Amino acid sequence: MLQSPICDLVGIEYPIFQGAMAWIADAQLAAAVSNAGGLGIIASGNAPATWVREQVRRARTLTTRPFGVNVMLMSPYAAEIATMVAEEKVPVITTGAGNPARYMEMWHEAGIVVIPVVPSSGIAKLMQRCGAAAVVAEGGESGGHVGDLTTMALLPQVCDAVTIPVMAAGGIGDGRGVAAAFMLGACGAQLGTRFLVAKECNVHQTYKDKVLKAKDIDTMSTGKRLGHPVRSLKTPFSQKFFEQEYDSSVSDEELVKLGEGALRLAAIEGDEENGCFLAGQIAGLVTQEQTAAEIVQELVTEAEALLRGAPQWVK
Repeated sequence: MLQSPICDLVGIEYPIFQGAMAWIADAQLAAAVSNAGGLGIIASGNAPATWVREQVRRARTLTTRPFGVNVMLMSPYAAEIATMVAEEKVPVITTGAGNPARYMEMWHEAGIVVIPVVPSSGIAKLMQRCGAAAVVAEGGESGGHVGDLTTMALLPQVCDAVTIPVMAAGGIGDGRGVAAAFMLGACGAQLGTRFLVAKECNVHQTYKDKVLKAKDIDTMSTGKRLGHPVRSLKTPFSQKFFEQEYDSSVSDEELVKLGEGALRLAAIEGDEENGCFLAGQIAGLVTQEQTAAEIVQELVTEAEALLRGAPQWVK
């Protein structure tokens, strides 16, 4: 059975996290992944604290197992959400797009396991000093906000830099990726794009269809000029954004305005012309809609078979 220290740390059956996808990862998806034995995560994104609280309470009606909330620290509601999750005593918190140090004491006092997402070994060490229980090392192959390092380069360096458990994220879409993460030193894997097409995921069907039809070269990264690049599927919107990003006559303010609301248009309305369809480079591996339980079981079964067969290569 595929288990690791992360399972005992957060109280889950399998070392599989569902990635926090803004406008997508709600209580229904998170609860389904948790019920399947992994860790489901509600994405707060830029949503207000009232919405996130509603999702936390709904998740508790759908599962008795641990689940998490991701706090995006760039959000204007980050401070309110940080306080709210402490009040609700959410079992696990993951964080992104910033330094959660100011909230760590409050979260620890509430008994919350804090697992920041990190793009470098330096930030991983900082998070360990701040009291993080584990970290998620996320490479630039992932969908959404991305760093410069690939998962294969980043993960072993983070594992060498800290003594707390490390989860791998970015470019993982099946059991082969999960097995590879273990071989690079991780205690498990976090997947976002694969769970986009879970039957319990409420994202617009157009979004799911675009992921299911994607090939290996169908994503691109935009937004580096603004200091926070994101990876998405190649669409009329992403192509237009890329062109304007490298047009010196377009101001940063105009560029920011162009991107406002684009993810919501994709996730909620399925707007193929104006929506930003975030997805990772493994989108080409995702070929069918499945339940969250089927996805988790497939990941675990494939990874177990590969890890058990690894000695065949050593003579």
